[in-house]
Amino acid sequence: MKFTKLDIPDVFVIEPEVYKDHRGSFYEFYNKELFSRYGITAAFVQDNCSISSKGILRGLHFQVAPKAQAKLVYVVKGKVFDVAVDLRKDSRTFGQHVAVTLSAENKKVLYIPVGFAHGFCVLEEGTEFCYKVSEVYSPQHERGIVWNDPALHIQWPGLGEDYILSDRDRALPTLNSLKDLSF
Repeated sequence: MKFTKLDIPDVFVIEPEVYKDHRGSFYEFYNKELFSRYGITAAFVQDNCSISSKGILRGLHFQVAPKAQAKLVYVVKGKVFDVAVDLRKDSRTFGQHVAVTLSAENKKVLYIPVGFAHGFCVLEEGTEFCYKVSEVYSPQHERGIVWNDPALHIQWPGLGEDYILSDRDRALPTLNSLKDLSF
């Protein structure tokens, strides 16, 4: 596996080694021992998957303490534009984001530590997006930031205001109006 640090500390793109033969292919996308060599020690306790149409935008979501989540995200089928926003108040990159295209074809995996909001835009019809989390889902600890918060400067691909969002995601607050950022 190849681990690449992004512009925000502690966020990694992981590229698995893919083995191919006449039967198909095989790759490992998570290995606790190998991940720990790069300081990724989150104990994942829940796996989630979503299947979405092209143009769906989900996020930007996060959970606060004591249920804050690290995430390991990847695409099984299709393609997404994936975003992680640093919400760690003491971080020199607070309010900044990283964005990566994840696809079934490139098999890239994104590790997002605790203290980040996460969201993605679906770029291909029928995309299957999966992720491991380090804490179980807790509605009372769930928070979010509106996807088009101008303070974040996220350059979402191509569709502009035509994204398909849930009513809840459309009504999320801006980063500057959040009160609870405890991780």
